[in-house]
Amino acid sequence: MIRTNLSTRPFYNERIVSIWLLLFLLAVVVASVFNATRVLQYSRNDTELGLQASRDEARAAELRKAAARVRTTVDPKQIAFASLEARQANDLIDRRTFSWTELFNLFETTLPDQVRITAVRPKIVKGQFQLTIAIVARGVDDISQLMDRLERTGAFTQVGSPIEEHVNEQGQILATLDVVYAPESGHAAGRGTGSGRR
Repeated sequence: MIRTNLSTRPFYNERIVSIWLLLFLLAVVVASVFNATRVLQYSRNDTELGLQASRDEARAAELRKAAARVRTTVDPKQIAFASLEARQANDLIDRRTFSWTELFNLFETTLPDQVRITAVRPKIVKGQFQLTIAIVARGVDDISQLMDRLERTGAFTQVGSPIEEHVNEQGQILATLDVVYAPESGHAAGRGTGSGRR
């Protein structure tokens, strides 16, 4: 049996090469179509975003013009007057909700035996009740004890050193304290003494 290839042109399996080339060509076509559709989609999105941005800029310009027109029609004096009236109304509401009974009940539970209160002046500063309390005490220790007791109630804050202090003819100390009174935080202490708003 002769095993030698006697043909003048050797046989190559061209079918496999053709299949691979066809598959490669198909992959290139699919990738090209995919890329083209993506480019078109991105281009369309970019155009839509550009149009939306233009519309938004035009709307913002219109709103700025409208705000400028409104600002020119509003009188600053009217705004200041309305603001002042609102502040006064808030002060009146705060004064109405101020409970002298609750305050004096707190004083009753905190006042040392050797201290007397001679005057209390409330005022509203930045939405807070500030009290100026005039007291008469036998000694400095009694004043310190009063300050400690006021702070422990939770209803009095910023209890500082007396702003005014001198001795009278009987040898008693006359002092003035400035404190911030926050009745909301002191309700528990007030309820403990049986106090309530009247």
